[in-house]
Amino acid sequence: MSKRNFARLAAYIYEESGIKMPESKKTMLEGRLRRRQRATGSTTLDAYCDLLFTAENLPSEGLALINAVTTNKTDFFREPGHFDYLSNVILPEMAARGVRSIRAWSAACSTGPEPYTLAMVLDDHAETSGGPSYGILATDLDTDVLDTARAGIYPAELVEPVPPALQRKYVMFSRDPKRRDVRMVPALRSAIGFARLNLMDDHYPVGEPMHLIFCRNVLIYFDKPTQRKVVAQLVDCLKPGGHLFLGHSESITGHDLPLTQVANTVFRKG
Repeated sequence: MSKRNFARLAAYIYEESGIKMPESKKTMLEGRLRRRQRATGSTTLDAYCDLLFTAENLPSEGLALINAVTTNKTDFFREPGHFDYLSNVILPEMAARGVRSIRAWSAACSTGPEPYTLAMVLDDHAETSGGPSYGILATDLDTDVLDTARAGIYPAELVEPVPPALQRKYVMFSRDPKRRDVRMVPALRSAIGFARLNLMDDHYPVGEPMHLIFCRNVLIYFDKPTQRKVVAQLVDCLKPGGHLFLGHSESITGHDLPLTQVANTVFRKG
């Protein structure tokens, strides 16, 4: 790929997704775009770029490009301390305040383990404590991973971090021992609404303010100005007293925001 086309791609990816593509990632980007090159019948990556940056192709192929370059590392009960804090501290506090219905948002849900983990915790709490009810919005930039998340079907080994009691309640295993796929139970799938949302947008159309927002291990891909912009908009989507969860390697130090840190990378608004 020519330096000119790499620069064009890097600028487009940054504008659309906030992901920085320095020169050191050129080989990685080339590798990820080989499939798109073959799928479009382009003879070279430079020819693919010529096809991409045409008015008729950019809307659809640009989406496929962003799907190809996004990173989708995710696990059930990833960073489990967050879910312990939610169960042991936040949910009892909500009960004491008389909260009857919880709105939660997984803002970079990838293939779905995070929102399904959140659903397990909220559903189990509602069942054992008599409420509150809950609804979860799960969004991502990548339409391919959203399709996987909606289906709720995963390799069996992916749910190994789920505690056995929750596996029995919320994970359906095949009766065929040769099948290694599992599926989330219908009650969890129906509790989560999946939609495409770009954190680079100037407005997040998520409806009423949220009690809980999980946006973990996303900010690390953004530069500082983009991090400030995204976090400020997330805070705007939080109810007063609501909680924002970031990834354990992420920080909002230096951001002038109405947040108080209450646990490791857990922040309370107001």
